[in-house]
Amino acid sequence: MSYLNQITSPTLLLDEKICRHNLQKMAEKAKRHQMKLVPHFKTAQSHQVGKWAKEYGITEITVSSIKMAEYFCGHGWENIHIAFPFNPLETKKLNELAKNQSLSVQLINVEVTEKLAKELEYPVGFFIEIDAGYGRTGVEVTDFGLMEAIMRAAKSSDKLIFKGFYLHAGHTYYEPDKKAVYEQTKAALSMLKNKYRTEYPGLVTRTGDTPGCSVMEDFGDIDEMGPGNFVFYDIMQVNLGSCSMEDVAVALAVPVVDIKKDRKEILVHGGGVHLAKDVLTEPDGSKNFGEVVYLGENGWTIPLQRSYLKSISQEHGIIKASDELLARVKVGDVLGILPIHSCMTADCMGSYLTLDGEVIDHVEQNTKN
Repeated sequence: MSYLNQITSPTLLLDEKICRHNLQKMAEKAKRHQMKLVPHFKTAQSHQVGKWAKEYGITEITVSSIKMAEYFCGHGWENIHIAFPFNPLETKKLNELAKNQSLSVQLINVEVTEKLAKELEYPVGFFIEIDAGYGRTGVEVTDFGLMEAIMRAAKSSDKLIFKGFYLHAGHTYYEPDKKAVYEQTKAALSMLKNKYRTEYPGLVTRTGDTPGCSVMEDFGDIDEMGPGNFVFYDIMQVNLGSCSMEDVAVALAVPVVDIKKDRKEILVHGGGVHLAKDVLTEPDGSKNFGEVVYLGENGWTIPLQRSYLKSISQEHGIIKASDELLARVKVGDVLGILPIHSCMTADCMGSYLTLDGEVIDHVEQNTKN
């Protein structure tokens, strides 16, 4: 049965071929630069996508929460890194998972480090997260006192093992000069590696943003990359120059419920509870919540004339429709929306439908069930 015949309500479609191509391309890039690819699975959050990733030599993954780490435990990963400043209230759960799975966490202060050093029952690795200009979280790159205090606190236990430094250059999402951002990132991580590798000869450095990892060709002596969004990409990444629209691997299928030809608007069942509310601004100041594509038996095609989702509420979406779209669509049809932010859309939807009609798992689906 065609995947199209299975759609009666908003459904997140996943094109396996595009997803695999994105995985292969990033894996080849990491290999070309002699780096390890440790993708961030906050985007896909799926065992099936993990199986595809393993086919391209990926053996370790990154996650953003202990709940996500628990979901991926026991599925053959050499290590699972939780890339969020560790929440000390989850120490008991960390101990439970570390009994059977190699894990690492992210530390940014002495208090949490001391708690883990006292309470860990099984070995857990840790990265010190570095802030080199993004400003979201992390130890400031020149705050050696805090870094060394974290290292000293960890040494009081044989269960807490220093792995290296993690730097998420998230300002590549809003700084147009990504090369300048990466010069800063490379310099920061190289300086820290040179400063501490005598004491910790096995330490590694890792960076992890999709815009930088997609476009940069000079990573200096950074050891590992951990981008996440690249597995699906999205319209934000297209807008940033990370990829083309043809590289976006997910589309939200939305039923058409009304058409206002005089206003050039199409009402669809698909809103904030499906797409989240990430938005881009059009040149005329209007809002864009996703790009319209045509769905067919073999996937989706990009229209010659643009149409986009101009507004959303909880369940409603209103498309600003081109003449081309108005001429071919009718009530009861299903359109595709390429999301602005695929990570949030996937999290909202909680599962995927492939073009072969197969339902693909997601962390949220597993939790709800």
